[in-house]
Amino acid sequence: MSRSFLHTNVLLHLFDNSVPEKKARAQEVFSEEVEAGRAVLSTQVLQEFYVNVTRKLAEPLTSEVAAAQAKDFARLPLVRVDEAMILAAIERSRSMSFSFWDALILEAALRGGAERLFTEDLQHGQQIEGLIVQNPFLEAEET
Repeated sequence: MSRSFLHTNVLLHLFDNSVPEKKARAQEVFSEEVEAGRAVLSTQVLQEFYVNVTRKLAEPLTSEVAAAQAKDFARLPLVRVDEAMILAAIERSRSMSFSFWDALILEAALRGGAERLFTEDLQHGQQIEGLIVQNPFLEAEET
């Protein structure tokens, strides 16, 4: 079965009322991937989601709502960040000029068996070891 890794920014847009087009697109992508059984996340994504959804949105979620949502997301297939992934991400960030955090997302997506990485942080269409980077918000940004 093909898998799709969802970056933190996709999850954040699910709750960001300041950009309704991106919110609608995030909801569409999230629903499609979860219903098809393709969605995969990582422990890093859960951590980043909780911190950013309670601090960085124009209308942040309360800690209670954010915690409940993180708990729901944790029911999806989850890649656990470990020391091997951290070391691989350090090497990838050095060799490919990615930020460490983006490299760690890439390592988690690859370990999770994802064929697609939904994110707005990397180059759309880029292929990394069989993983295709897809920015689901390109159309939302153009409209």
